[in-house]
Amino acid sequence: MSDPILELSGIHTDIAQYHILQGVDLIVPRGGVTMLLGRNGVGKTTTLRTIIGHWQSKAGRIRFNGTEITTLPTPARARAGIGFVPEDMGIFSDLTVEENMVLAAASGPLDPTRLESIFAAFPPLRTFWRSEAGNLSGGQKQMLSIARVMAEERQLYLIDEPTKGLAPAIISTMAGALRDLKKKGASILLVEQNFSVAKALGDTAAVMDDGRIVWSGEMAELAGDSALQERLMGLSMEAH
Repeated sequence: MSDPILELSGIHTDIAQYHILQGVDLIVPRGGVTMLLGRNGVGKTTTLRTIIGHWQSKAGRIRFNGTEITTLPTPARARAGIGFVPEDMGIFSDLTVEENMVLAAASGPLDPTRLESIFAAFPPLRTFWRSEAGNLSGGQKQMLSIARVMAEERQLYLIDEPTKGLAPAIISTMAGALRDLKKKGASILLVEQNFSVAKALGDTAAVMDDGRIVWSGEMAELAGDSALQERLMGLSMEAH
């Protein structure tokens, strides 16, 4: 694959006494959506947190845009152009939507053009701009968590289960926003349990099991092969 935006080679990550990642090899192509799939507890969230630097790998290499970032601290990885949306959303509930967004724009004032594109993707954020984030619905909080990462220019978005527990209409809004991000040239690595969302959004896919990548290829190939899905992921994925 020519010029991937992100490469993980032989990544091992321990959390306390647990050996979670056991030699992860992963390539994220530039300018597309890569789905990171697998059963619960196989290491998907740990992979994202290792890429952004919340967990430090004990072996292996991470290259972003051709530069090794394996030992860089999290703020340096963010400045290099990586955005991370954690599963727990990472928003400040007692601050307003506006204050959350201002804090997210670490390098200076919010760019008005960028803010308008965020409002276009997530209209409720304009409506509740002066409201405390803690008063938003679950879906609106998830919109804010993604919007915060969009507050500055990013080349790669790491997003952990953005549709978990959300109503279908909100999932559709979320999927549309992620498609728009891709159209603007961003690359996305997305952990997702809802297989219908994965099929709709993914260009490529990587499936994890027991701390390793056990399959990678085109999302269309995985989506069209139910036997492969069953073998790799069992029945925990929502395959409808």
